[in-house]
Amino acid sequence: MGNIEDIVNSLENKISKVLHKLELLKLANSKLNEELEVSKKEIHNQKLHIASWEEKYEALKMANAMLGSDDNKRETKLKINALIREIDHCITQLSD
Repeated sequence: MGNIEDIVNSLENKISKVLHKLELLKLANSKLNEELEVSKKEIHNQKLHIASWEEKYEALKMANAMLGSDDNKRETKLKINALIREIDHCITQLSD
């Protein structure tokens, strides 16, 4: 009979250790999920920040093109032509 009791006690100890380890893993998983959410929010904020800077860059690039910088002469001519076409289109709509 003592042999069966030893086996049962051994199993109880092992189950207790497994349950304890399960709780530790749950806590670690919870902590990792929180860190993941924080990281996702940070990435989202950084994407918004990047988009804002890209918008500012494009505006600056267009301003430089409008000023006629040497680097963007072709772009400047294209922008001016596009603006003239838009103005012509508006004039024709107004005259109708």
